[in-house]
Amino acid sequence: MHNDDNSFFDAVKKSFSKAAEFTKWDKGLLEQISACNAVYRMRFPVKKEDGSIEVIEAYRVQHSHHKTPCKGGIRFSMAVTQDEVMALAALMTYKCAIVNVPFGGGKGGIKIDPKKYTPYELEKITRRYTSELIKKNFIGPAVDVPAPDYGTGEREMAWIVDTYAAMHPHEIDAAGCVTGKPVSQGGVRGRKEATGLGVFYGLKEVCSMEEEMLKRGLTPGVEGKRIVVQGLGNVGYHSAKFFSEAGAIIVGIAEFEGSISKPDGIDVEALLEHRKRTGSIMDFPGAINLENNGAALELDCDILIPAALEQVITKENAPRVKAKIIGEAANGPLTPDADEILLAKGALVVPDMYLNAGGVTVSYFEWLKNLSHVRYGRMEKRFNETMNERILQEIEELTGKKVDDKNRSLIKHGADEIDLVHSGLEETMITATREIMAEWKSNENIPDMRTAAYVVAINKVATTYAELGIFP
Repeated sequence: MHNDDNSFFDAVKKSFSKAAEFTKWDKGLLEQISACNAVYRMRFPVKKEDGSIEVIEAYRVQHSHHKTPCKGGIRFSMAVTQDEVMALAALMTYKCAIVNVPFGGGKGGIKIDPKKYTPYELEKITRRYTSELIKKNFIGPAVDVPAPDYGTGEREMAWIVDTYAAMHPHEIDAAGCVTGKPVSQGGVRGRKEATGLGVFYGLKEVCSMEEEMLKRGLTPGVEGKRIVVQGLGNVGYHSAKFFSEAGAIIVGIAEFEGSISKPDGIDVEALLEHRKRTGSIMDFPGAINLENNGAALELDCDILIPAALEQVITKENAPRVKAKIIGEAANGPLTPDADEILLAKGALVVPDMYLNAGGVTVSYFEWLKNLSHVRYGRMEKRFNETMNERILQEIEELTGKKVDDKNRSLIKHGADEIDLVHSGLEETMITATREIMAEWKSNENIPDMRTAAYVVAINKVATTYAELGIFP
């Protein structure tokens, strides 16, 4: 991981200060928005299967309480530090504000390499971490709602909800203490692909803006765009999948073992199969192996999607990035210096803080489902199908024409959970993109889309405080 002379949290504060100049709020209020409200640093022992005892370092940060509960993922990684968790919690505050999800930002991290533990040991660590959070009231459907992040998934969320529910036997909304759960444990359909699909919806909306495309010598629309994806985890894989389905060409993919390029397009599903079989993306039939995993970032392409870890594009490699659009699917993949270099080159950086908000948006839908105790679409699906069928019959009688089977099933279809979740996500991403672009266009002094996104976020959080009467 590279650092351009300052910490990740400093980089977030730097972006915040840059944007704060374009707002009208009082200095004290801006300071309150930027500050981390609560940081919980813990150490606890875990007995491993070989009988040895290891002391685990872990964190939970609640960046803002302007709205509750707080919301943010838990990552398992050796790179976890207090600074990183604080930075990610701050980004969550701004992210939720931009996409109108009524949560304050939070984040958690456990400093372990999950590959080095057995599932049983990981379960012990996760459950112990959860009980530590419960002791200090740092988790709960009305307090702080974690989610999966780097190194965690549905399995860990199931352990968390089980631990929480066991310690709160009479809490009817216990399932809402965490999101990203398996569907059988109160999860929502569509959560798995949510971040990648949100990246696709956001970039698709940007690509539909003629003015922005023409400025960069691109034609409007997604079809035919050449795309490089860094990271084939959940987010990178789904971003690549949805772009491929929409007619874009995946020309390069990077993973930690190396990177490959194929100008006529990589079949992502076939690559995944190849990786399962061989343990690596390298030597994929028809593709060219590149010298290292950073090389893909410098490939000639229209859209570059860094979907792995933070600070991968720095002042060192930014001058060699050829993409016209950089869609930040990961959190903080560009350093502030890289931002400046790409801006000077005329590239459009679509910022992480809203582009990867698909995960938290669908997490919000999951939390609402847990509080309402009913699956989306359950009440209205059949009713809508019956109504649509009646309308179809009426049209057929009036026109004397039969609607063919394919169109009939399309028109008749009543929305179920996945349809409603995807539709809600698309609406959220399109609205946020337009709001940020409108803010950017409203003031010619705002240098880039990231600053415009921060301005939108600051205005929303500040308005909440102002309306509470805490600040004038």
